[in-house]
Amino acid sequence: MELTHIIAFNATLLAAILSPGPAMLMSIRASLAGGFAQGFPVGLGLATMAATWTLLALLGLNGVFAVFPWAYATLKIAGALYLIWIAIQTWRNARTPISAQVGETPANHLFLTGLSVNLANPKSVLFASAVLLVIFPQDLTLAEKAFVVANHLLIEILCYAGFALLLSTPAARDGYLRAKTVLDRLAAGIMGALGLRLLLDR
Repeated sequence: MELTHIIAFNATLLAAILSPGPAMLMSIRASLAGGFAQGFPVGLGLATMAATWTLLALLGLNGVFAVFPWAYATLKIAGALYLIWIAIQTWRNARTPISAQVGETPANHLFLTGLSVNLANPKSVLFASAVLLVIFPQDLTLAEKAFVVANHLLIEILCYAGFALLLSTPAARDGYLRAKTVLDRLAAGIMGALGLRLLLDR
């Protein structure tokens, strides 16, 4: 494994993190609603699960899915229904004031929320497998695989921490509060569409 492999992997990873999807939406909404104290634990959960998918890809979970397609189908359906449930709850609470929603939410609950959102998309392990296959040589040692996973986790944490800091400013929060109903329903619509796409995709 060479430095160019890590650079290519990180560039691909950053593009994936910044692309619109359930993880990005959850990170943005949590940071706008509750500042860094809400956004960072959610981001930490998102990062942990994303790095776990990469670990599982390196360990060959995509091969397990190929042998047992029902396992992949079960995870995909459960994940899609979870995203749709989040979308419904977000839509229903769009008019609810932030103070009534946020409160003193425990950090571990926020972490589990982020973890669950990325757990809801088993396609992540297939994406990770494809990226790893294209970028890295096939004879990675155990230490190199551990480095790839640690690197993935670090990049994700830094990105979500940056989002949380940027979006927790008074200007960002005030703008969100003024447009909360519209933005929450937009986020709910996108999240629901992503869930339906995951559910119906063959």
